Amino acid sequence: MYSEADLESAVGAGALTPESAAAFRDHVAGLRASPVVDEEHFRLVTGFNDIFVAIAGVLVLVGAGWIGGAITPAMGGVAVAAAAWGLAEYFTRVRRMALPSIIFLLAFAGGVMTSMSMLLVGDDGMGDNETTDLLLLSLAAATTAGAAWFHWRRFQVPITVAAGAAACAGIILSLVMGAVPAARDWGMPMMLIAGLAIFAVAMRWDVSDRERKTRRSDVAFWLHLLASPMIVHPVFVMLGIAEGDAQLWKMLVVLAIYLSLGAVALIIDRRALMVSGLAYVLAALIELFRNFGAVSLNVALAAVVIGSALLLLSAFWHHARAVLLAVLPAGVRDRLAVSVAIPPRVSLQPAS
Repeated sequence: MYSEADLESAVGAGALTPESAAAFRDHVAGLRASPVVDEEHFRLVTGFNDIFVAIAGVLVLVGAGWIGGAITPAMGGVAVAAAAWGLAEYFTRVRRMALPSIIFLLAFAGGVMTSMSMLLVGDDGMGDNETTDLLLLSLAAATTAGAAWFHWRRFQVPITVAAGAAACAGIILSLVMGAVPAARDWGMPMMLIAGLAIFAVAMRWDVSDRERKTRRSDVAFWLHLLASPMIVHPVFVMLGIAEGDAQLWKMLVVLAIYLSLGAVALIIDRRALMVSGLAYVLAALIELFRNFGAVSLNVALAAVVIGSALLLLSAFWHHARAVLLAVLPAGVRDRLAVSVAIPPRVSLQPAS
């Protein structure tokens, strides 16, 4: 499988003309009866060698962390981060292998965060002085964000921006809860606000590549994947769904929220929002079927209904998106991904 980045690289190297690359995209779109951008491509695995290198890399990282941890726990994180950077120098910078690059980036950021947290807060986690510990954790998150920035400058792995955004969210949340103890009871609303902020950043990356032909679209994909659970989870937790509060009206609210998320996902042409809320809507449907007497088959019925609905939506994704885009103002529509032909508006005036 060839990604959009591969095609752009071939055009840049002169192996393909821009016209040939465009013709290839149109050909693939015709074969699939769907616009290429609607497929929401992102490069993950190009062959089994990606999986082979990923497995070997994980073994090296685990071994490095184990050896470093035998010295001090913090040294384990340093060893993982150092090993991940070293592996990325070849498999990311030279070979441009997607799956190993993602693993090495996550290991690098996780190693930096772990080692800094242990150095600043201690091996046993937060102690009695939560205010100081939270402020120190914000410093660890700031160090991780800085490390992610250097990694991005060196390797340009799309998921790096999402890792940096997560670290920045950790900085802000830790600072606020450390400076204002009363804010510790508002963790879910603050997470929701952080998720919405990351969603806005993702949209900025999206609108900068409306045809989704460059690495910027991949960056937006990972930012959406980060923002979605940060938006969806707090909403349903604040409704009490996570604590087992299964009142009928709350289940109906869950379904209404999920339908709204589905509409947003269609408009922006990103499926991450729908995936993030899937567990909650399944729980809501199971409870609804139980309330209507289908106790023994409630799980099966919920799975069939949701699975069928999602498959149907996938089959007619670009048609449904065209309908929604048609009712949006032109100024908004012109900033979204270019992927569908907008049908003409239906006039309600009688023909003259």
